[in-house]
Amino acid sequence: MPLYHTLGAIPPKRHTQFEKPTGGWYYEQLFGTEGFHGHSSLLYHTHRPTQVKEIRSSYSVEPKIAIAKNIKSLLLKGFEIAPEKDFLESRKILLTNSDCGIGLAAPQESLNSYFYKNADADELLFIHKGKGKLRTFMGNIPFEYGDYIIIPRGIIYQIEFETADNRLLFVESSAPIYTPKRYKNESGQLLEHAPFCERDFKLPTELETHDEKGDFVIKIKKEGMLHELVYASHPFDVVGWDGYNFPYAFSIHNFEPITGRVHQPPPVHQTFETAHFVVCSFCPRLYDYHPKAIPAPYNHSNIDSDEVLYYVDGDFMSRNNIEKGHITLHPKGIPHGPAPGAMERSIGQTETAELAVMVDTFKPLQVTEEALKIDDGNYYKSWCE
Repeated sequence: MPLYHTLGAIPPKRHTQFEKPTGGWYYEQLFGTEGFHGHSSLLYHTHRPTQVKEIRSSYSVEPKIAIAKNIKSLLLKGFEIAPEKDFLESRKILLTNSDCGIGLAAPQESLNSYFYKNADADELLFIHKGKGKLRTFMGNIPFEYGDYIIIPRGIIYQIEFETADNRLLFVESSAPIYTPKRYKNESGQLLEHAPFCERDFKLPTELETHDEKGDFVIKIKKEGMLHELVYASHPFDVVGWDGYNFPYAFSIHNFEPITGRVHQPPPVHQTFETAHFVVCSFCPRLYDYHPKAIPAPYNHSNIDSDEVLYYVDGDFMSRNNIEKGHITLHPKGIPHGPAPGAMERSIGQTETAELAVMVDTFKPLQVTEEALKIDDGNYYKSWCE
């Protein structure tokens, strides 16, 4: 996040003594990425953030691969993912490679009986259904339908849901998740042609500071394992922080589509990027306005990437028989495009109300056993006339 932000109390100069009003000192922690090269923040804790009392258990949460080398286009019926009470147990990775995991979750209850940290990956959560609050040691962020939540690796968090019917798309990334470089100047400020600006971001507020000792369970995901540790002090004991590395949210409804006289390529919808994949937002927009324009997307070859589309809402003009919560996978190696009849019926249309999230990965995706449970089985034949 190329924005400076600060919450709470911090000393006037970094790496200097910061005394408590009651005596003693606060404990400084550098919370950085990519060694000492990437974005970082400085946190000030009431207690030492290093006090591990016990490691209770460790177990694998690696997804089980059903198809390691896939050439088949898939349609996954996402709303058939069964709801589960626990937030972590509800998360099902459907498609994965060494760079990312893409999945769905339907948690029924808040994550508040323990704390969670992903030590391996940045997380992107897209809120399809539900409303609530992300709680972290760097402050809280309210969320609702349509919000992307970016949680950098290492963030300790909990989630409070106000609803029981919650549906989330999530992506775990081995590389940091950034806003696209081509939207920014050399200093990182978003440019005038960008489809969103800094004031659209939801930044952390409402910093919680808990001065508590005891047994606090943190579940940490690392190298495909989930480790349950007990810490001696409350993880949310930060009195203040400043820097550039922190969680934030952005609503897909604040994405301003880029349109043209003829059909625009998918990069105009780009919202986030990493070194290994991009995330795009397809939002309600006016169609192309050339008098001979074909609003439907043209056929294109997936030569360099696997394409994943998650359908959120509206009329999905280019496909037939697509519903909310469906996921389509178009693997690299074979061309794809609009369904038979979609091009013809798009001619003369002036706007679309579609809402969808696309993830394009530069490495092929493996298909998990969880994905095959909700696969329709016949999508790859849907281009046959």
